Amino acid sequence: MSGAVNISVAAPAYNEAETIAAVVDEWQDYLDGNPAVGDWEIVVCDDGSGDGTGEILAALRARCPRLVVVTFERNRGAGAAIAAAIAHTRLDWVVLLDSDGQFPIANLDRVLPRVRAGEALAFSGARIRKADGLAYRWGSAASGAVSNLLHGTRYRDFNSIFKVVYGPLFRALPLESGGMNCSTEITARVAELGHEWVEVPIEHRERGGGSRGWRYWRGARDRALFVAYLGLRHWLLRRGVLRRTVPEVPQVSQAPEVPEPVAAGAEEAR
Repeated sequence: MSGAVNISVAAPAYNEAETIAAVVDEWQDYLDGNPAVGDWEIVVCDDGSGDGTGEILAALRARCPRLVVVTFERNRGAGAAIAAAIAHTRLDWVVLLDSDGQFPIANLDRVLPRVRAGEALAFSGARIRKADGLAYRWGSAASGAVSNLLHGTRYRDFNSIFKVVYGPLFRALPLESGGMNCSTEITARVAELGHEWVEVPIEHRERGGGSRGWRYWRGARDRALFVAYLGLRHWLLRRGVLRRTVPEVPQVSQAPEVPEPVAAGAEEAR
């Protein structure tokens, strides 16, 4: 077992004025009071909110210097906000959450011992019971099943946004999603690089407020198209039509000793 884990929380926020203060306070209390956590920071990307979310974050920043706020002048979508939040983190491990309170940060209690034991570079929360409505649960289950089929995986919750990933690896991922499909893309990208996700059962709560920033049927259409794109990309990589680029992931003191995957064709070149 290694020492305390240095953690960056990364989260998007869009029109979350009703709940953002309570959620950030919950994160701060947990990180500040957990002996398994060393250095910590919270990075929130305000995705062009128009309801006062930015002003609330500024007030929180005044009393919490470890809160970093990234601001978009206009709404660019959850994927862009997630990518920006991740890019602005700096610590050894990054915890991806949503700022509407759906994923309690206390779920980290089930992950931190496994991080400290060096089990893997990537952990994903598998929701024990999804608190979304029936339509969203059905859509998530369908896209997860198709994603598993296309990628040859068997993950229970392919689309879960709750991720705990080694920081240099997370920051090196070339994320393209512009909407709510970023969590699906993250799962696919890490698997694409040859890393196994370790799934950990987690609690899931109903949304505390805020806005999804997209309509259901438009979102369902976009998710279907994006899952098909990721599957096609995976197929082209396997056939060698696309070149598999493995990002350089530097080692830091708390990184587990897990070998990096070898780029396609590298073994033959040797």
